[in-house]
Amino acid sequence: MQIVVAAVGRLKAGPERELAARYLDRAAKTGPRIGLTGFQVREVTEGRGASVASRRAEEAAALAGLLAPGAARVVLDERGAALASRDFADFLARERDGGRTAAAIVIGGPDGHDPAIRDTAALVVSFGAMTWPHQLVRVMLAEQLYRAVTLLSGHPYHRD
Repeated sequence: MQIVVAAVGRLKAGPERELAARYLDRAAKTGPRIGLTGFQVREVTEGRGASVASRRAEEAAALAGLLAPGAARVVLDERGAALASRDFADFLARERDGGRTAAAIVIGGPDGHDPAIRDTAALVVSFGAMTWPHQLVRVMLAEQLYRAVTLLSGHPYHRD
């Protein structure tokens, strides 16, 4: 199953981009043994509409163009569920084992997600009630993807 991170906004060169890339590279090296591949990041620019609704709709249309048909959508949203790392890994495993060929983890822009994206998600996840900078969300997501790969590979986990 291919893993795609679809994000609104471009992550500029710097330590956050390097750290996110390092985690995704680690996941990409280990993932194929357990049926998780790709680990691509695809970015779209922020919407330019005059209203929040028009910006969200513009971003949703751009994001939809990045998502493989039939991909399991995971949307990062402040109103989502706060999952344990093991639960996130188990979700990916269930989707993979259920025959999904792709999963897309979607990061919205500053205004959040349009219902066209959020309402079609198989899973809506929150990294907590606090507001996180876009750069750190990318790093945290990349680390959780790497952690999911290690968990599903049978590596010892300190929480078990």
